[in-house]
Amino acid sequence: MLQKKYEKIANKEALFGVGLVIINFVWWFLFAYGLGSKDPSTYTYIMGLPAWFFYSCVVGFIVMMILVIFVVKLFFVEIPLDEEETDE
Repeated sequence: MLQKKYEKIANKEALFGVGLVIINFVWWFLFAYGLGSKDPSTYTYIMGLPAWFFYSCVVGFIVMMILVIFVVKLFFVEIPLDEEETDE
């Protein structure tokens, strides 16, 4: 019975992980191919990096770290990994 509960929790947390990966990929794809598909002579630069790279990789990394911390603190549950002793 307890194992089913833990499996349900693990499945929910795995779905959150997959969702975060999808968000990360969409963020990266939209900035990299949205801003990066222009002619390189028209690029704008932020801190020496092309804007598309800065937003897709640097800002994207920071945003994803904040999202991961938020999701882990709010939705993930600590479960014991050692075997439970049963009273007989």
